[in-house]
Amino acid sequence: MKVKLIIISIILLLVMVFACGCIPVMEKLGLVNPTDEEQLSPEKGGPPDGLVKVLIGFKEKPGAAQQALVKGVGGKIKYTYHIVDAIAASIPEKAIEALQKNPNVTHVELDVKVYALDAELDNSWGVKRIGSGFVHDDDNKGTGVNIAIIDSGIDYTHPDLDDNYAGGYDFVNDDNDPMDDDGHGTHVAGTVAAEDNGSGVVGVAPEASLYALKVLDSGGSGYFSDIIKALEWCMSNDIQVTNNSYGSSGDPGITVEEAFNNAYNAEIIHVAAAGNSGNPPGKGDNVGYPAAYDSVIAVAATDQSDERARWSSTGPDVELAAPGVSIYSTYIGGYSTLSGTSMASPHVAGVAALVIASGISDAMVVRTKLQETADDLGATGWDSQFGYGLVDADEAAGVETPSPNEPPTVSITNPVDGSTFNSGATILFAGTASDLEDEDLTANLVWTSSRDSQIGTGGSFFTTLSDGIHTITAEVTDSGGENGSASIGITVGTPSTNIIHVSDIYMSLKIAGINVNAIAKVTIVDANDNPVGGAIVSGSWSEATSDMDSGVTDTYGKVSLQSNKVKNPPIDTTFIFTIDNVEKAGWTYSSEANIETYDSIKVE
Repeated sequence: MKVKLIIISIILLLVMVFACGCIPVMEKLGLVNPTDEEQLSPEKGGPPDGLVKVLIGFKEKPGAAQQALVKGVGGKIKYTYHIVDAIAASIPEKAIEALQKNPNVTHVELDVKVYALDAELDNSWGVKRIGSGFVHDDDNKGTGVNIAIIDSGIDYTHPDLDDNYAGGYDFVNDDNDPMDDDGHGTHVAGTVAAEDNGSGVVGVAPEASLYALKVLDSGGSGYFSDIIKALEWCMSNDIQVTNNSYGSSGDPGITVEEAFNNAYNAEIIHVAAAGNSGNPPGKGDNVGYPAAYDSVIAVAATDQSDERARWSSTGPDVELAAPGVSIYSTYIGGYSTLSGTSMASPHVAGVAALVIASGISDAMVVRTKLQETADDLGATGWDSQFGYGLVDADEAAGVETPSPNEPPTVSITNPVDGSTFNSGATILFAGTASDLEDEDLTANLVWTSSRDSQIGTGGSFFTTLSDGIHTITAEVTDSGGENGSASIGITVGTPSTNIIHVSDIYMSLKIAGINVNAIAKVTIVDANDNPVGGAIVSGSWSEATSDMDSGVTDTYGKVSLQSNKVKNPPIDTTFIFTIDNVEKAGWTYSSEANIETYDSIKVE
């Protein structure tokens, strides 16, 4: 699949190249990428001196001779690597072909630009969702594990990060002060290891050691040449986990892949954002780099409902999923809520640290543990949207969690579902309730009717009901607060079928940039719960907006009614929809029979 992706990318880029007049350079490099034009053209942000940023691979470890070769063609050396047999440099365009023909040079590749992979601004729920709290309670907070945040730096003065910050390097400005001037790296660092100090947020591994390796500038972009150097730094400084919340849509080439492979072979676990290039259906292969490399764990993003974020990248390289929507974490000077696979990746990096702290040091074993303990989502087993599933901190770190309180089991023994009774009939209702923790709860049963409210209590009783179709529910709550219930449907008398009512109101939000609408999907049915089409439903919106809306039900008895737009609504803004009337010629609307008359939804 990766070969196919590269071939498609090459074809698309060649089309772009013909249009921009960059064919000679592309032919000499033998490499294409959606960001190549920017790097080659000073007018589009390329080197002002006309030099091209490249990675030059050699047949042996580069030294004085190789450096002299690069300088001899007018090149300016940025890095001479040890992690790979390569030099990062800026060279004249005319020197590319000469270098490629040199028998000591294996390849010349563009130094591809990368970008931070966060999405739109949208509270801290992800760390809890993956079970990190159970691991913390088991006295495992990632103490002693070294994690490198390869990003825009870290605000190491932040009160939720200062005690865990252990050092780093700024490869953008070439100094020892990797202070964050963008915010992205600080947000990622908070999800990994924000301190458990009673305020702000708590990270997945709140006692791990954080190292800031700044490779992204104040605008959230950078180059793979700096990332290779950061990986080399990791190998020299005992880093055990790297988080890589950035990416490029095009393959940066052999040099970058070898750098990640060599660091992984040195027992460094790489976790990366899969990318935000997915589509709503979740189709296609669109995982970015470095996440697409075999030596890197590619992480997709999920929301609070364990659904895939509509923009989360998909494909054969997706390995795990983690919370990535509306993630509240540290930011420069405070806190912020961000969404993106950039926010999902640090959840997995933090869990990897917890697994290491539990006593597993082998990178491959840690990776296998993460895969085998993930909570399966989507299609059974591995799939291209969620990989092996949602990362599970407590299972991965080997924590024995207490058995959950199981809800009670309720059974209605009389009458049977679908029974019919004459008007005024005295009906026997009977049932049982049991619970693993509380044993027999039958005496605590509460019985209700959809038409007549509460009709009785206990294991058995007699009563009469009004004419019509009734949904009978027997419900009980155990000592742990868990509810159990059972329901049946019965008919009393001969109910008129030309009576309609509201059976359901389903609320959702429609978000388009800064504009938010609420949608109420209303279902209308007759007395026998059959859908009724052609009914005019009218209702009113309140709280967030005040407007009226109406519509006609389809053959399934459903109609969607939409509120007015609200621009930039604050968190917890509530949209309320209330049914005002339902009309259909020849039918009678019974508001008393409504299962729902109003519903609401909050902006989160």
